[in-house]
Amino acid sequence: MIVCKFGGSSVADANQIKKVKAILESNDKRSIVVVSAPGKRCREDEKITDLLYQCNKDVNKGLSCRETFKKVAARYLEIADALKIKSKDITAKLDEVRRYIDAGRGADYAASRGEYLSAYLISLYLGWEFVDAADYIVINSDNTVNARTYANLASFFQEGKKYVIPGFYGESEYGEVKTFTRGGSDITGSIIARAADAELYENWTDVAGVFAANPMLIPDAKPIARLSYKEVRELSEVGASVFHEEAIAPVVEKGIPINIKNTNKPEEPGTMIYPEVEGCGIVGVSSKSGLSKIHVRKLMLFKKSGMRHALLTMIQIFGIRPCYSLFGIDSITWYFDSKMASDAVCQSMCERLKKEFELDSISVERGFAVLGLIGPNVDKSTEYIDALIALKEASVSVASVNYGASDTACLIGIPEESKDEAVKAVYDKLFR
Repeated sequence: MIVCKFGGSSVADANQIKKVKAILESNDKRSIVVVSAPGKRCREDEKITDLLYQCNKDVNKGLSCRETFKKVAARYLEIADALKIKSKDITAKLDEVRRYIDAGRGADYAASRGEYLSAYLISLYLGWEFVDAADYIVINSDNTVNARTYANLASFFQEGKKYVIPGFYGESEYGEVKTFTRGGSDITGSIIARAADAELYENWTDVAGVFAANPMLIPDAKPIARLSYKEVRELSEVGASVFHEEAIAPVVEKGIPINIKNTNKPEEPGTMIYPEVEGCGIVGVSSKSGLSKIHVRKLMLFKKSGMRHALLTMIQIFGIRPCYSLFGIDSITWYFDSKMASDAVCQSMCERLKKEFELDSISVERGFAVLGLIGPNVDKSTEYIDALIALKEASVSVASVNYGASDTACLIGIPEESKDEAVKAVYDKLFR
């Protein structure tokens, strides 16, 4: 059995959905499909999910979402008409969704209806059974998957039947509709693949796999043929947006391979993702911007037991959760998403930490990015030296280097304004 997930660009309009049908029918093993909400048809277009979030905002302001929802309804009715699906078969669902949003079901319910309506419509087109994700997928309060989800689904699926399932959401432990983070349809696909004990999970999108660098930045970037679970998580974490980094977790236990493919070019092999891959060296470079840096210094900082944990706990009280860490003999550097704290909050945090922990110094600097060099056994490769040379030759300053902490990633702190130049320089040095 093969489980397929089709992203927003793959179901953006009727022509794309026809491609989905052709792909599914080309291999009878493709028997379960997970779909996203329709994405943008062009740059100026609006995503269905964004419109649905706006519907909820309208309601929160004490207004009806009727006017905003007209755009949502028009999109689905246009697709239904082009696919020769009777409008009455989708109109009742659209009316129900609009009423429930207006009744105050909340942001998660509103946002999830893009996938719900997409899956329902596509099930009618394919003649496959529609399965509401909220009936089987349970999402914990920390956004992890509740273990009973897999038993729920495994007992439901029957050999020889075909199913369409909406991605992105399930239900909370209290029975309410709950969404994953944006891009969460990838996670749904992984959950379904594990529950169905699939031989392969195909993730269909608008690019032919994972590339060695962002193809929008480097048009001739090379696709990566093979990646490990760890490597694709590292790439996703440092800005590569092809696959949700949390979507690996459900398939790890069964070691189900993942194939990322292009709906518009199904003949291309895409990128295969396995539990482990052989090799040594850098296969991809990406960058993540919008970071700030906390630098803490105190003589004999680590002589007092629990000091690092205490500092981190206090930082989190101010709403900051660091994503990268570096340590010196008397110092700590933490990078965090700049959106987590305003300048005023950072100033208050620095004043409190300096006083309570008697620090020699503490500062927050804005405007950083992290450049990620990803590949198998990177910690045994010296290619990162070539990358640093490339940055020097491109006059990109280096704020930090984290090498050896991971066997699949070397992370380099750089100025935010230099991130694109840095990726180009490293790509030219390592891959041309």
